[in-house]
Amino acid sequence: MRYLTVLARPTEGDTFHPLGERLSEEPSVTREAIHHVELLADGTVLLFGEASGSQERYREIMSEAPSVQEYLVSGDDPWMAVSQFEPSPSTRRMLELTTEFDIVIETPIHVQDDGTLRVTHLGRESKLQSLFRAIGEDAPVGLEVVDTGTYEPDHASFARLLTDRQREVLEAAVDVGYYDAPRAATLEDVADAVDIAPTTVGEHLQKVESRVFNELVR
Repeated sequence: MRYLTVLARPTEGDTFHPLGERLSEEPSVTREAIHHVELLADGTVLLFGEASGSQERYREIMSEAPSVQEYLVSGDDPWMAVSQFEPSPSTRRMLELTTEFDIVIETPIHVQDDGTLRVTHLGRESKLQSLFRAIGEDAPVGLEVVDTGTYEPDHASFARLLTDRQREVLEAAVDVGYYDAPRAATLEDVADAVDIAPTTVGEHLQKVESRVFNELVR
């Protein structure tokens, strides 16, 4: 079995979630990952996602959207949200194509800072190539190949667990000596290297450590 990891982004103003663009632009809510997505028999999509920030603002946005049929939020920070909604044509077509070509979508799907999705598909190489071509022809979605190779389920790739921004912050932290023993740099030093606030650096590194450590002890 092979894997194909891509960055998927709309090319015609369409979004994968009916509120994806609005949620990405909302400063009080951060979309982290999608843990399950399913096209139901009635044509709606069931999505189980992870986010952080203001649950109150998230509820306001969801309750105002006519395309959202139901939603539920649970947990602290980060928190989990389940929603059922009417998908955009591109989302529906992409989910239909994965079924047609017998492709498995590896979860979680990580949401980048700009709303781009980092998705890993699993299947036979010929099927992955057919899926890639079909999406380009049938859906207004831009695909950028990030990585491909033989899938080894017993040897998880930590790189696929992290968003691009998290990897950038982690690499900067290692480069400046933040993880040296004894520690040779501070969060401020990392922040200077990537040009973001120290508090934001701390949040990114906490998420990196959580995801990597959880994967190690599973």
